[in-house]
Amino acid sequence: MVRPDRYFEDYRVGEQVEFGSYRMTEEQIVAFARDFDPQPFHVDKDAARQSVYGGLVASGWHTASAMMRMMVDHFISPKTSMGSPGMDEIRWLKPVRPGDTLRVRVTVLSAKQSTNKPDRGVIDQRVEVINQHGDVVMASKGIGMYRCRTRTAE
Repeated sequence: MVRPDRYFEDYRVGEQVEFGSYRMTEEQIVAFARDFDPQPFHVDKDAARQSVYGGLVASGWHTASAMMRMMVDHFISPKTSMGSPGMDEIRWLKPVRPGDTLRVRVTVLSAKQSTNKPDRGVIDQRVEVINQHGDVVMASKGIGMYRCRTRTAE
């Protein structure tokens, strides 16, 4: 899928878009966790079997990174994106295991053009990461800043 050059005005409240496919391998899970989240249930198969998860699981931060990759590949326009001032919440709802294939669903919650910087607008969005079984494994609310096609504030 080619990323669209979507400007702020192109985002509609209530719009929902689903995209991506990212397979989480055991090797990726362990390598990410060794570097960034070396808890036993992320890096050691034997310890993970004895944990509450009953087996190896991906770090939530790895899942968030996979989500961001899919957002950049399929949703965020390199021509109009101005970054993000942050996220309001993030929830890891179900473990992500080796072999899981993830996709993303974005719902536009609100859109407001800046009054003091009319070249941009802010989009509030709910982002869900879904596994191959249709389970939402991660949910977050994020904020994206996008360049406006027009410079007049509403």
